[in-house]
Amino acid sequence: MIKRLMISAGLLVILVSGAFAQQPAPPRTSLKVGDKAPEFTLRATDGKTYKLSDFKGKKNVVLAVYVLAFTGG
Repeated sequence: MIKRLMISAGLLVILVSGAFAQQPAPPRTSLKVGDKAPEFTLRATDGKTYKLSDFKGKKNVVLAVYVLAFTGG
């Protein structure tokens, strides 16, 4: 029983450390507070694709990112 528990714990440590080792480095940017946002395109939850330029001069744009949304984590 203890041997089985130790093996399970060891496998868990290996899996977790492997997951953290594969995390990419955060992107580097030269943007500063007050700079204009670069053009980008995103697919929304409604399945449509939106470009930042679609809203130029029309509306304020708020980009909300929910890091673990819909991942079960």
